[in-house]
Amino acid sequence: MRKVLLSIVFILTSYIGFSQSVKISADRLFDGSEMHQNWSLIIEGNVIVAVGPSAKLSADSTIDLGNATLMPGMIEGHSHVLLYPYNQTDWNDQVLKESPALRAIRGSKAAEANLRAGFTTIRDLGSEGAGYADVAVKQSIELGINIGPRMLVAGPAIVATGSYGPKGFHDGVDVPLGAQEADGDRVIQVVREQIGKGADFIKVYADYRWGPEGQAMPTFSLEELELMVKTAASSDRDVVAHASTDEGIRRAVMAGVKTIEHGTAGTLETFQLMKEKGVGLCPTLAATYTITQYRTEWDGSEMNEPEAIKEKRDMFRRALESGVRIVAGGDVGVFPHGQNALELELMVQYGMKPLQVLQSVTSVNAAIFGLHQLGQLKEGYLADVIAVNGNPTEDIKSLYHPVMIIKDGKAID
Repeated sequence: MRKVLLSIVFILTSYIGFSQSVKISADRLFDGSEMHQNWSLIIEGNVIVAVGPSAKLSADSTIDLGNATLMPGMIEGHSHVLLYPYNQTDWNDQVLKESPALRAIRGSKAAEANLRAGFTTIRDLGSEGAGYADVAVKQSIELGINIGPRMLVAGPAIVATGSYGPKGFHDGVDVPLGAQEADGDRVIQVVREQIGKGADFIKVYADYRWGPEGQAMPTFSLEELELMVKTAASSDRDVVAHASTDEGIRRAVMAGVKTIEHGTAGTLETFQLMKEKGVGLCPTLAATYTITQYRTEWDGSEMNEPEAIKEKRDMFRRALESGVRIVAGGDVGVFPHGQNALELELMVQYGMKPLQVLQSVTSVNAAIFGLHQLGQLKEGYLADVIAVNGNPTEDIKSLYHPVMIIKDGKAID
């Protein structure tokens, strides 16, 4: 069935990107908020010009996908195209032994894998020692050198001096770091420098594993975080924060960051504070799930789950209880690019309703990231559209295998 469907889509979507109007129909259409039965959309050029009941819409040509669901192109909330799984190559070796040029080339292929997985936009949260190679990957896509999703990129994350890796070398060895150090008033200069070199937003590590026993502890003071947020805001950019400790989360939220990444030890009260302040939570369930699997003998079953998995489940339960907005983002790169839907599968497993997951990976992410013409199938919005077999509210795993991908009005074959 999938091969037949792909053949039909490949032939008929040749109209897309030209002046002809194309009507695409399916048994279901998820518009970013609700699921509709027997709805269609019409695309002209790279814009959606109509959405509604199939019987009321007509166009120059028609594609009928039958038992499929049309939906907005998905938006990945936390990716690293310059990383790949650490059980293939350790993070230290990727940072220290692979050149930024090699990593950019690999990153362009990773970006393509994200697109072919149905993610037409990704937010990439740090180059991890590769400088501004993420900016280069983004530019290569925009110039048409290679295909890939729209990218929002951070460049190097900002970390407190002495907190980040690679570590473990004697004090006479100067090694490249996986991020950019800054402290005190100098954070102003570093934020401005990153903006000047192409960062779409600023990522900061509000805590990290630098405690006496290697445990996560807060890094930047509230005042330092506020300086970063204020400086970025003057150029209409957001700050997002890696934060796993409750105090690290709280400081970042009070400073005015846009999203918290990970949030593992966040309390119900802190998540409620995030809701009050309009700060989103990107829980990155898939990163913990994958790393735990390849660093232990756990096989992924719910029997005998390791403590790290139980901790993540409990965190997600508290987050759902609080009502904080959930950003769909799995930290892909830690696990293979193209398998992004693992995060969505786990969100359902850990208690989120499938319709809410679909909203999170489309309209919610678009709203939080300021993507005003994406994340919904709506008149006047950009034509980022995918289709999956069946009904993803009944089987979330259908999101792993999109049968049609259109980005900016152009079919991806």
